Amino acid sequence: MTQQTRNRVIAVVALLVAGAGLAFVAFGNLGENLVYYWRPSEMLAQGERAYGPTIRLGGQVQPGSIQWNEEHTALHFRVMDSEAPDAASVLVRATETPPQMFRERIGVVVEGTFDQSQVFASNRLMVNHSNEYRAPKTDEDVKKMFEEMQKQDATTAAVGKK
Repeated sequence: MTQQTRNRVIAVVALLVAGAGLAFVAFGNLGENLVYYWRPSEMLAQGERAYGPTIRLGGQVQPGSIQWNEEHTALHFRVMDSEAPDAASVLVRATETPPQMFRERIGVVVEGTFDQSQVFASNRLMVNHSNEYRAPKTDEDVKKMFEEMQKQDATTAAVGKK
C-alpha cells in the first residue's frame, strides 16, 4: 500500500468516526431532551400526549386567579391564551418565588410538567416584559408612572402575603 493510499484510508476512517460521533450526539436521546412550547389551548388539544414531557407553557396570567398557599409554599394561578372571556386556561402550581414583576395580565412562560389532574407543575416561572425604556415627557407623566409603580408594589406585596 502506498503512502497516498494509506493517507486516504486514514482520512476516510477519521471522517466516518467523526460522522458517527456527530450522529450520536445529534440523535442520541433526542426525544428525551425536547422541550415543547405551547399555549394553553395547544397543550389541552394534545390530550394525553401532554402528560409527562417537559413543556414551556406561554400565555397571560388570568385576572383574579392568583392565590398563595402558605402551607405548601406554592403559588397557584391560571395561564390563559388571551383576554377573550372564553379563552382556554390552565391551572399552574409554581413552587418558586415569583419575579417581582409578576402580576395579573402579564405575559408568562412557565416550564414544568402537566399531569392527569389538569394541573401544570412549574419549576421555572418567567415573565415577559419590554426591554424598552421611554422617559416620561412631562411632570404629569412622571406622577402617573409613580402611581402605577406604587399600585404594582402593593399588588406584589399582597401576592406575597397570601
